[in-house]
Amino acid sequence: MEISKPETKTNVIHEELFRKYLRVLKLARTPTREEFIKIATVAAAGVLLIGMIGFLIFIPFEHKLMLGF
Repeated sequence: MEISKPETKTNVIHEELFRKYLRVLKLARTPTREEFIKIATVAAAGVLLIGMIGFLIFIPFEHKLMLGF
C-alpha cells in the first residue's frame, strides 16, 4: 500500500501561474530594430534626466561654503 501526497492548493496555484507565464512567453517576440532603438533612446534619456537632477541636488550640498550656507 503506497501513501501518496495529497494534492495541495499551492500545487494548483503554481500550475496555474506556470501556464500564465508560458502563455506570455509564447506571445512574446523579439523587437524590431526601430522598436529597440526607440526603447533604448527613451531609457537613456531617463537615465540622463535622473542623473542631472541628482547632480543639481548634489552641487549645492557639496559647495555649501561657497554658497553661504
